[in-house]
Amino acid sequence: MDKTAKFSILIPSWNNLAFLKLCIESIRRNSVCQHQIIVHVNDGSDGTLEWVRTEGLDFTHTERNVGVCMAMNMMRAKVQTDYICFLNDDMYVLPGWDEVLMQEIASLPDNRFFLSATTIQPHTKGNFIIVADYGDTVESFQEQQLLQHYRDYPLHDWMGATLPPNIVHRDIWDLVGGYSVELTPGMYSDPDFTAKLWLCGIRYMKGLSASRVYHFETKSTGRVKKNNGQMQFLMKWGMTSSTFRRLYTYRGQAFSPELIDNPVGGSRLRTHLLRGRLKALWYIIRGSFRPIL
Repeated sequence: MDKTAKFSILIPSWNNLAFLKLCIESIRRNSVCQHQIIVHVNDGSDGTLEWVRTEGLDFTHTERNVGVCMAMNMMRAKVQTDYICFLNDDMYVLPGWDEVLMQEIASLPDNRFFLSATTIQPHTKGNFIIVADYGDTVESFQEQQLLQHYRDYPLHDWMGATLPPNIVHRDIWDLVGGYSVELTPGMYSDPDFTAKLWLCGIRYMKGLSASRVYHFETKSTGRVKKNNGQMQFLMKWGMTSSTFRRLYTYRGQAFSPELIDNPVGGSRLRTHLLRGRLKALWYIIRGSFRPIL
């Protein structure tokens, strides 16, 4: 165990060196505490492998892109702290991001939690996402303007932590078995991980407004052949991911302790489940999804 580091930050990366450099520079510059940084190098033919070695970072490596799920599980073997934090390589952490998370963790009675920071990004909207354009490339990044104004956007703490950056205790990670490799390369692996936590009794899922990161939205997933994660989630859990988010974790709603461990039931849940199953049947009939047997 590393007694000086607070979090083990896991960063999967696939030939995205310019963003990875900026991401790690932001961790070093804008964090309150020291953290262990672990990178999984998918392929690395762009110089990423040589760079992480030069920087002395902990890393794992595969000669081809194995996706997010397998990368996360491989990096778990390098973890030296109690807390596993998942961060995308195209994210820039903002000052004090880690202090807010640490304060929240210290206020909790046990390790049965799942926390997320709040994302600022240039394009994609969401009820728990701040949309503000400070650039979507390294070259167009308006770093100084972002550092001056990232606190100016009001947002409440929100229900239903899911997307990175997120953090969980290593014991809870091990309890659910990490990320599900059947979802390789990783579409819908985030809600699946959350569903596994919920199944194991983790109810305290909270997004923290004051912990903020900037997400460039490079959409590197456009370079891979995607798994049909939407239908895989439905077949695995018996409901759509949107049903799980809305009726079980209330993702994006203002955080309320009264909603914890209080999923919606009755006719509303039955209606959502029926819609999901009809959707699955339609996909199967038209031949766009074939369950893996």
